[in-house]
Amino acid sequence: MALKGTIDAGAWRVQAETSPAPQGGFCCLINVAHGTPEQHFNHAFAHHRIFESEVAAVLEGLREGAVWVDLKSRHAFDV
Repeated sequence: MALKGTIDAGAWRVQAETSPAPQGGFCCLINVAHGTPEQHFNHAFAHHRIFESEVAAVLEGLREGAVWVDLKSRHAFDV
């Protein structure tokens, strides 16, 4: 069973979802979205670590997504 978490900050939304890792533990898929239906931006990526617990995986995924949003908002990179 996957554990899911969401941060909804008005224009930005961060979602994190866990899944079992093949070698044991849990991995996390992170999805960040922004914009209106006409100009929707979506970016998904996997967290680079494997976690011992689902709770740790989803919390770290949400944190990583929030950091990504902060960097994107500051124009630190262009995707």
